[in-house]
Amino acid sequence: MNNLPTLPTGNSSFENIRLNGDVYVDKTKHICQMISDGKYYFLSRPRRFGKSLMISTLKCLFEGKEELFEGLWIKDKGSSQNFKWEWKQHPVITLDFNGISHQTPELLVQGLSIAMKNTGDAYGIELKETLLKEQFKELIGNIFKKIKMPVVFLIDEYDKPLIDHLGKGDDVLKIAKMNRDILKDFFGVIKDVDVVDITRFVFITGVSKFSQVSIFSELNNLTDLTMQRKYADMMGYTDKELKESFAIHIDAFAKEISVSPQELLLSMKQYYNGYRFSEKDVKVYNPFSVLRAFGEQALKPYWFQTGTPSFLINLISQKRWYIPEIEKLKATTSLFSVYDLETLHLEAILFQTGYITIRDVRGMLYTFDYPNQEVKTAFLENLFYSYTENFREGSRFALLCEYLELEEFGNFIENMKAIYASIPNILESKRDEAYFHTIFYLMVSASGARAHSEVLTCKGRIDMVVEFKDKIYIIEFQCNQSSDEAIKQIRSKSYADPFLHKGKTINLMGINFGIEERNITDWKHEMF
Repeated sequence: MNNLPTLPTGNSSFENIRLNGDVYVDKTKHICQMISDGKYYFLSRPRRFGKSLMISTLKCLFEGKEELFEGLWIKDKGSSQNFKWEWKQHPVITLDFNGISHQTPELLVQGLSIAMKNTGDAYGIELKETLLKEQFKELIGNIFKKIKMPVVFLIDEYDKPLIDHLGKGDDVLKIAKMNRDILKDFFGVIKDVDVVDITRFVFITGVSKFSQVSIFSELNNLTDLTMQRKYADMMGYTDKELKESFAIHIDAFAKEISVSPQELLLSMKQYYNGYRFSEKDVKVYNPFSVLRAFGEQALKPYWFQTGTPSFLINLISQKRWYIPEIEKLKATTSLFSVYDLETLHLEAILFQTGYITIRDVRGMLYTFDYPNQEVKTAFLENLFYSYTENFREGSRFALLCEYLELEEFGNFIENMKAIYASIPNILESKRDEAYFHTIFYLMVSASGARAHSEVLTCKGRIDMVVEFKDKIYIIEFQCNQSSDEAIKQIRSKSYADPFLHKGKTINLMGINFGIEERNITDWKHEMF
């Protein structure tokens, strides 16, 4: 395993995609397509999906570093398919907002000014202007005069000065708005007539397209690749790429944990695959988690452990979303157009940050779901802590999935009751069936079980379905009634019928919650 590629980081270089002469996953055909099709681009992808690596790759390409592309499509096959890249050296202005201070508007201005001066120093250019916008124009013009080649702009995480101030209250939101105004003026330089005439290529990454930022409100020819069919697998690994490029590592990993390569691939698919970025039904693996899994030879939530945007958890809590509905959100593409800081669409942000993905497309309507088990389990555990105001009993979660799999119903219910009893007595007025259902769903999902809430059938809506390799649980909730009524509803509405063809044993569970007791008061299990 010593020849695994270096993991992509915010400072990753193009050389990270190859080691010892081996090419792992070649995405340069997509780059050729992009450069052939246009000049101005925006792309949103979740963190750790290779955006910074794409920036580095484009930088090396436009700087004419031909030797780094030996063996890749753009060097070896592009010319045979009517794409001939001229290895000319272009001046490249790179801005990575991960490394630019933005805690306050004043710091953002200073950080951008320092970035301008550093870029000027790299090209042997001394900037005389003191105002930020004028500095940027001066830098671009002087670089063009010196190099005599059109300029390339590569901008990574442009919206970080905005995103980092969301979900923290109105006072902090004011900082985001002021930062937005600074970015509006700054990026407005790129669409200046004089700059457009000397621009070769523009590539911008971020989470969302915020209105009143000039690159989206005034740069009319900016193409958004985020949900375009042709670029659905430009980042992340497809099944084919995983099997072909990592065959040796798959065999070694499977041997280490004593399973067949086929069993390992199935587990990796459930844990790391599932991201879909367009109406084209192409799913990709999270590249960061895949590389870490091969490196450590263990399946863990690597991507989630690198950090969850706190503003997402805060926004969900503030809006009091009914959390079980996240796995079946529906929206049209218009939801993903430019929007204001004041009117954030949480569905769009959840999609663009990678916590939900496209499950189905029918006409103009998109249905969303969690991409895989890694994201669902870890995200819902964090939501549970938020929903119960940072209650910490995470150690109890792990056993819930095991109890259901082993059909230890008494232990399962007793552990559930212990967790409910330990939750601080908060949100008293909101403790209805929806509240208990949400907590139940979060706990079971956080344990690692494949739980789905409010599953539609032709005769009604099942409160919860939990599925294992050999068994299925159909669970119905009641509040201040009885578990008998819950079982009766399951049978009378034939909730088990859609699962009969799967060849699995079907368990029926009725669970009643008591409002005054704030806990499970009655439960019943039957085999179908």
